[in-house]
Amino acid sequence: MSFKPSSVVPPLTRPQLAEARRVRAAELFEQGRSGAEIARMLDVSEESVRRWKVWEKDGADALRRRPATGRPPKLDDAQVERVRAALEQGAQAHGFEADLWTQERVGLVIEQVTGVILSRASVWRLLTGRLGWTLQRPERRAVERNESEIARWIAHEWPRIKKGP
Repeated sequence: MSFKPSSVVPPLTRPQLAEARRVRAAELFEQGRSGAEIARMLDVSEESVRRWKVWEKDGADALRRRPATGRPPKLDDAQVERVRAALEQGAQAHGFEADLWTQERVGLVIEQVTGVILSRASVWRLLTGRLGWTLQRPERRAVERNESEIARWIAHEWPRIKKGP
C-alpha cells in the first residue's frame, strides 16, 4: 500500500456541494420560483427550502458555509505545505530503502518536519483530504508469470473446462 499525489482536481466536498445548492436556491428564489418547485429542481425537501428562506432577511451570505467548530487542526496551512514539499521529495530522500510512501512513513516524516505526532487516522485524513493524495496498491503478480501460456490456457483449456462433462 502506498500513496501518490492525485493529478486530478479533487471533487467538491459535501459541505461545498451543500453550499452550492443553497446558493442556487437563493438564485431561484430571486427568479420568483416557488418553494416546491425549487425543492424538486434541487432534489431536496420543501422543509430545507423553507429553512433557506433566511436569505431574504439576512442576504445570500446567510446561506454560505460557516467555519467548522471544534478543535482546530494540529497542522496549520504552512506546516501542511512543508509536509507536501517533503513528501514530494520521495521516500528515499528521507532515508527509506524503497521509494514508497506508507502511512507509517508519512507519519514519521510529518513528525520530523513539523514536530507534531499524528495518529494513523489523522495521517490518512491529511493525505486524502488536505493533500489530495490517493491510495495506490501494486498489482500482485507472480515473477514466474508466463503471459503466452496464460493466453493459451484461456483460449483452449478454459472453454473445455467450462463446458463440463
